[in-house]
Amino acid sequence: MPIKPSAVTACLLMRLAVLASGWLVQPLLAAAPTADQASQSVTSAPSDTALATLLARYRELHQHPELSRHESWTAAYLAGALRAQGMTVTEHLGHYRDGLAAEGVMAVLDNGPGPRILLRTELDALPVVEKTGLPYASQLRTMDDAGQTVGVAHACGHDIHITAVIGTVERLLAQRTQWHGTLMVVGQPAEEVLEDGARAMLADGVYDRFGRPDVVLAMHDVSDIAAGAVGVVSGPFKSSATDIDIVMRGIGGHGAKPEQTKDPVLMAGELIVLLQGIVSRQNNPQEAAVITVGKVSGGTKRNIIPEEVRLEISMRSFREEQRLAMIEAIRRTANGVAIAAGVPEDRLPVVTVSGYIPVTVNDAAIANRFRTVAQAEFGADHLVETRPSMASEDFGAWSLPDHSVPVFCFWLGASDPAKVQESERTGVPLPATHSPQFAPVAEPTLRTGVQALTALTLSLFEQWPERLAHRSGHGTGLPVSVAPSPSAGR
Repeated sequence: MPIKPSAVTACLLMRLAVLASGWLVQPLLAAAPTADQASQSVTSAPSDTALATLLARYRELHQHPELSRHESWTAAYLAGALRAQGMTVTEHLGHYRDGLAAEGVMAVLDNGPGPRILLRTELDALPVVEKTGLPYASQLRTMDDAGQTVGVAHACGHDIHITAVIGTVERLLAQRTQWHGTLMVVGQPAEEVLEDGARAMLADGVYDRFGRPDVVLAMHDVSDIAAGAVGVVSGPFKSSATDIDIVMRGIGGHGAKPEQTKDPVLMAGELIVLLQGIVSRQNNPQEAAVITVGKVSGGTKRNIIPEEVRLEISMRSFREEQRLAMIEAIRRTANGVAIAAGVPEDRLPVVTVSGYIPVTVNDAAIANRFRTVAQAEFGADHLVETRPSMASEDFGAWSLPDHSVPVFCFWLGASDPAKVQESERTGVPLPATHSPQFAPVAEPTLRTGVQALTALTLSLFEQWPERLAHRSGHGTGLPVSVAPSPSAGR
């Protein structure tokens, strides 16, 4: 159907509005675009034929999940799809701390002078038995690294992310005359393992080997936003995560003679309760924090008081000073419990910080650009302003410790809109990521993901000369992000 003259005028006006916005912080648009204005989104959205291919890709990926550190098939699948589109692809990138080679993928396509924009997707799945009942549900069982037989499922939606990135590359390369610069794609393994996947690739020198990007973009699907909509937050996006292991050591003995022992089971139980007092009484109530004891193990038999009990803790926070203070409070509380129980000094608890990933900080300027682009593509009623999440991941590591590489991740709605409305009405949450019942609505989730990421990437490519005029001294062509702080507009 030919475009009406009014639509051409509207499209030109909207394009000029986007160009004029530069990198200044922009308010939300007052109204959604008209139907004629929305016609411009065909450059970002996949065609029906392309979408059918993407849906087939998604179902294939969904049926072939792989655990973290074992993503050989998935990495090869992504590499093959990108290589088929003309990108130069390098596989088997990264090395873990234990020396095991990683399955990282980096693809690069040079399209003339301009910015270097990196699109990131994760590769790994979770040790979850899928219970969605979908006709393409994963039936896979495998042995994990601990020798346990586990189910494997894409219960975090990384298959959605992989497929959407492939679709985005297809859209960008179909209109490569409209942009100039270098497009990069990273397939990151082991996102579900704390401090593993991104670190393994960065430690392997991927920025030195393939060029440091000017910006890194990603998406993450979510169950509490309707499919067809996207969510955005500026500044801190996801909290830091700190893994802490505690060994409560006691003096073992017969269960019938507890007076002759120092019971680490009782001490562990007391500690589990007291740890929540750190959040409620030692942490600033205006700063979000979480301490979760996810695993407790100890003992061999019901009538034997063991020598020790182990606790595995996940701690979340947004500010580094807050994080360090909470670690010290955990040490102090564990020692206090043991001393109160009469444990000798040489048997005091052993507290170890075993892993850490930093806060993911969304660049505020890119977040504002995304707001403008998303409203133009989908309308204001399909853009959701969200709050920082206490969930964590290592996407922020691509920003480097000094946040010198701007990063931005948006939420991709993945649930039936009617079910989201019902959940909001009743207060009963929908199955979220990591749940055996998590089941994204593939269409329109995939269409929206491709359209949103393509439109944002095109906007960044197109606006690069204007952005350089607003930047000085930091080498990325982007404004400096605000330091992560839950008290700064969070």
